[in-house]
Amino acid sequence: MSPALLLLSGPNLNLLGERQPLVYGTDTLDDHVARARAAAEARGLDLEHFQSNHEGALVETVHSARGRCAAIVVNAAALTHYGWSLHDALAAFDGVVIEVHLSNPSAREPWRHTSVLAPVADGTISGLGGLGYELAVEAVARLLDERSTAH
Repeated sequence: MSPALLLLSGPNLNLLGERQPLVYGTDTLDDHVARARAAAEARGLDLEHFQSNHEGALVETVHSARGRCAAIVVNAAALTHYGWSLHDALAAFDGVVIEVHLSNPSAREPWRHTSVLAPVADGTISGLGGLGYELAVEAVARLLDERSTAH
């Protein structure tokens, strides 16, 4: 059985392709998920995807991943900057966590410069558009490989 990788998508990402294409591009969320799924399959990972506009649903999904998924790739969208309950849920997850953003939050409005998720993530990939999802999956695979050889 392949290790499970949870791809978690936060609020308003269901509007990708329509919402602010100059910032987020024209690819839809389905396009990004398909790209991540192909990268995961190439690395022997079973990708699950969950999107919600509700913080509590995202938190519950992280809880359900505990002990079941090897890693989480999370694009929490605006929750990145104030979603402390999501921070706490990810802190309780014992697998790899990679934060990903299509745009570069550090190059945008000042309120976007701080991530409350970064302290509980193994790493962050931002500003590379859809390529960021592929790179996040690759990072997960390499970190899982490192952890399995370290034990």
